[in-house]
Amino acid sequence: MTRVIDGRALAARLRARLAAEVAALRAGRGIVPGLRVLLVGEDPASAAYVRTKEKMAREVGIDGRVVRLPSEVSEAEVLARVAAWNADPAVHGILVQLPLPAHIRTRSVLEAIDPAKDVDGFHPLNAGRLATLSGPPPEELLVPCTPRGCLLLLEEALGDLSALRGKRALVLGRSTIVGRPMAALLLAHDATVTIAHSRSRDLAEECRRAEILVVAVGRPELVRGGWLAPDSVVIDVGINRVGAADGTSRLVGDVAFAEALGRVAAITPVPGGVGPMTVACLLDNTLRACRRQLVVEG
Repeated sequence: MTRVIDGRALAARLRARLAAEVAALRAGRGIVPGLRVLLVGEDPASAAYVRTKEKMAREVGIDGRVVRLPSEVSEAEVLARVAAWNADPAVHGILVQLPLPAHIRTRSVLEAIDPAKDVDGFHPLNAGRLATLSGPPPEELLVPCTPRGCLLLLEEALGDLSALRGKRALVLGRSTIVGRPMAALLLAHDATVTIAHSRSRDLAEECRRAEILVVAVGRPELVRGGWLAPDSVVIDVGINRVGAADGTSRLVGDVAFAEALGRVAAITPVPGGVGPMTVACLLDNTLRACRRQLVVEG
């Protein structure tokens, strides 16, 4: 029987722990972790995601604030906002919601964020530290939120991350946001890792060899049930909206969920799997960044 890994429940437990730790930090040192989110433009999906981040931050006691700027804002204005937050001791975490408008260079903005406040884990310094790990990431390393959430979901399914040791793991997707950092995390836990992508030959056969499969390609139900190894563990990062003939729509993942049930050992649903964990890990990164900065400041 396939276990459906409940990302909502796991995220709720993580948020409860964070709320207790944030309350203790406030009571003991009078410090409230501060998170600033920059949203440029009116992309509906980004706006909805940012509202969720703001709401969840408030619920765990983090001072989370969103600054919304019009799509025609200049790159210089965006960089000035980031610089101000870098210099503000009350701000411990900075997140610039992607994608940015075409006239703003994403790389320039991400590189402008203080690596110690980079709670998305996208700064080249943090990415480089993750890529060169020789073991599990240290507490102070800010790991990208979605891959970290995936790792926690794997821990939930396997019971212990030591179970990854030696397992054949396939990451389907090579983005710098999910695929590559996910592969680095799996390697850090001694899995035998393959990265496949749109240019890979015979994706179905690659998937059939995998005991651990993480799919992040953004193509609805690309991975069919027959592609999956029996008793494998599947983490589906994809969130795709598909329409029906009657004009309604629904969210599906990159894996054909119904076909996977009864075949794999465990799988995340869409929605309710990776998404809630991404937001919870953002809040966790904010608290980690706050603690790290308090240590540095003495």
